[in-house]
Amino acid sequence: MKDTELTLAEAFGQAEFIIGGHGSRKVKVLQEVLTHVDGEQYSDHYGNGEIIDQFQQQMADVLGKEAAVFFPSGTMAQQIALRIWCDRKGIKRVAYHPLSHLEIHEEDGLKELHQIESILLADEDRLIRLEDVEGIDKEISCLLLELPQREIGGQLPAYEELEAISAYCRERGIKLHLDGARLFEITPYYQKTPAEICSLFDSVYVSFYKGIGGIAGAILAGDTDVMQESKIWKRRHGGDLIGLYPYILSSQYYFNERIGKMGLYYEQAKELASLLNACHGIRTLPEVPVSNMFHVHFPLAQAEVERILASMAQQFGIGMTSYLQQTSAHSCAFEFSTGDRYQNVPKDKLRSALEWLDGELRKQVK
Repeated sequence: MKDTELTLAEAFGQAEFIIGGHGSRKVKVLQEVLTHVDGEQYSDHYGNGEIIDQFQQQMADVLGKEAAVFFPSGTMAQQIALRIWCDRKGIKRVAYHPLSHLEIHEEDGLKELHQIESILLADEDRLIRLEDVEGIDKEISCLLLELPQREIGGQLPAYEELEAISAYCRERGIKLHLDGARLFEITPYYQKTPAEICSLFDSVYVSFYKGIGGIAGAILAGDTDVMQESKIWKRRHGGDLIGLYPYILSSQYYFNERIGKMGLYYEQAKELASLLNACHGIRTLPEVPVSNMFHVHFPLAQAEVERILASMAQQFGIGMTSYLQQTSAHSCAFEFSTGDRYQNVPKDKLRSALEWLDGELRKQVK
């Protein structure tokens, strides 16, 4: 590696070994898929065709639901699911966590497009509990739970708590929707199949570009009549492109390739978190990961940590992250997910890099 000072992003880009994820989002992600399919196969056409029908049925079976619909984005799928539940009950009000994707990343799409009011449950730094749901003082149509809760490190409730919330909602006619963008990644921790987890929910969304590593795309699953209604809303949202097959093919290919590796990714995440927590001043959230994803916190200003991590990447060829998020004047953090690349990192090189990192942090953190 060259000795000139690089930014963190530059040093990360030049590192020989990247310890997170499956790989860069390059066109070869699709190229690999296309080498494994029949080029004479017909594409889907405005939401119909063998390619989309077969994958939707596969996902319905995996998730234990009657039917499933492929969407170009999870944002579209989830807004539509909540709209359907609100229309059916005649109450345009739902509840979810303050750091839900719908609340902080969608420019108020649920409110502006569907005029749906949201009730925010729990404090930002903790999970929704049964007592929070019991304390809702307005009638709602649907409760959305995100598993894992990404913005607080990918935390998960105890499965028994999840069962209790599900039972409470069913007793009171509240629909329960699962934001399962990372559903497959939590199955090793819960020791449950996707279908077993989804049985607690009335509708479920899963993503195919996170732990699965496809290009883009999402599945919404539930009862047949609900999914038929979601197809109408999908058309209204402009989600029925003339062909979604690049997303469908990559979703199916990488699902089949990686669904059996979720346990491996989980064990890798626990291993790396343990190594990081042994470094002076570093704290992971959760301390012991419950999926392949966790947050890494430093008690130093962002600029200082960027300098240290960039230097580590240059000296040892180990790229940990390309960015940091400032959490206060004297702290910063980043999100980490294990994937296919972790197993390619030489363990001796990783340990040497982290020993050096520990030493650098001891110089800075009192």
